[in-house]
Amino acid sequence: MKRIAGTATGVWLGIAILGVVAASAGRDHGVDAASVYAPDLPNQVTFARDIAPILARSCQNCHRPDGVAPMSLVTYEEVRPFARAIKQRTSLGPHRGVMPPWYIEKNVGIQKYKNDPSLTEAEIALIGKWADSGAPLGNPADMPPAKKFDDPNTWAIGTPDLVVSTKEILVKANSPDWWGEIDPVPIGVTEDRYVAALQVREVNDVPGKDASGRTTVGGRFVFHHMIWATDQGGGGGTNTPWPVHEVGRGADFFPPEGGRLLKAGEKIVSNSVHLHSNGRDTRAHLEIGFKLHPKGYQPTVKPSITRALGNGVDISIRPNEANQELHAYTVLQEHTKVSSFEPHLHAPGARMCLEAIWGYNIQTLTCAGYDHNWVRGYDYADDAAPLLPKGTILHIIGYMDNSPANRNVPDPRNWQGSGNRSVANMFIDLGQGVALSDDQFRDEMIKRRQSSKEDVIIGCPLCNSVKTPTGTANQERRFEQ
Repeated sequence: MKRIAGTATGVWLGIAILGVVAASAGRDHGVDAASVYAPDLPNQVTFARDIAPILARSCQNCHRPDGVAPMSLVTYEEVRPFARAIKQRTSLGPHRGVMPPWYIEKNVGIQKYKNDPSLTEAEIALIGKWADSGAPLGNPADMPPAKKFDDPNTWAIGTPDLVVSTKEILVKANSPDWWGEIDPVPIGVTEDRYVAALQVREVNDVPGKDASGRTTVGGRFVFHHMIWATDQGGGGGTNTPWPVHEVGRGADFFPPEGGRLLKAGEKIVSNSVHLHSNGRDTRAHLEIGFKLHPKGYQPTVKPSITRALGNGVDISIRPNEANQELHAYTVLQEHTKVSSFEPHLHAPGARMCLEAIWGYNIQTLTCAGYDHNWVRGYDYADDAAPLLPKGTILHIIGYMDNSPANRNVPDPRNWQGSGNRSVANMFIDLGQGVALSDDQFRDEMIKRRQSSKEDVIIGCPLCNSVKTPTGTANQERRFEQ
């Protein structure tokens, strides 16, 4: 098989590419980013001029008064005591514990995503030099305008057109994990409507800065996850699956051309709710917010679908061993525009890659680190979302770390298999996509080909074979198998 530039394995072509890889991988091999970028850094790095804008953009949505993070990082007085810790956490690379929690590997695959809060190598170097030079304030006049924060209860999808609440539950401080089903919850819609966006959030009685619970990222929450659907029969009929809710996961915005149908008379149903104690008695429920398309809207592509690509049958994780691999495959039955990638592993999970195999070519679309304390989904930018022909083989590779180095694992001496518990294992890509007709697929490829200056477009294996209407040299390119 032939692997193309941009893949996680195979031959990297060109000294320039090797240089980029070396720079990007520097943090993984103990190279300080500040030393790599030293010639480009100012003589003095100050909080007011250099660091505050970075924190405002990428950190303060969580690290602010009444935010979900354990400390506010808004003022110099708040930030200064954590200068060394900020340097350490921002320089971890795409691994467990990095801040901000964004795990996309920047030396492989597609690099354009929506709502990307990650720092550049130069920004990481600025933070490192600032911390190493005593974390000076600088001239207060250089401070950026104070960021205006939304109310903590503001919905990321905007004001929902419909909010459905599950029944309140009580999770005792030291109760064991619980899995089960919830009673069906009527939605209350009397006519079919298409959904543009969706957000699920936990509402509980945990104080904003509670110090009595567990000090994990999920310590403020008790709903670890809920796999759910809507069903006109209250559980016994044909149901519509929706994106899973899990700790740390954001809102879902479905492709504008592919809204998902919410049927009249449906109810929320779930037989897979996972409750996990956070160390204090907690009353909680979930709110499900739906942002609807206008009445009369009709999708132009098949509604958004969840891949649920994975393997939970024969997982076998050996004790005291890192870098163990899991593999799963699926064959696309229709032309597909992949809109997101969402790795789901459990405590030993360290990394997942998504590959597309077409003919004898293999393209790595995305590789991302994984932290079971902060599960992330990654939405591709509209002009970078993979366009894959029918018959493409999607391949996910999971990398598991069941060694003492992984603090998420309670006891790495134990063998681990499949299961619902966080100390057992799952191996799934929960990403989204839409199916395209032949004409829609061709039109999308033409648009991508015309907008790209790349000889090889990662995620579009047939883009070089589609004929563009302009008659340019692009139409002479052919994809060789």
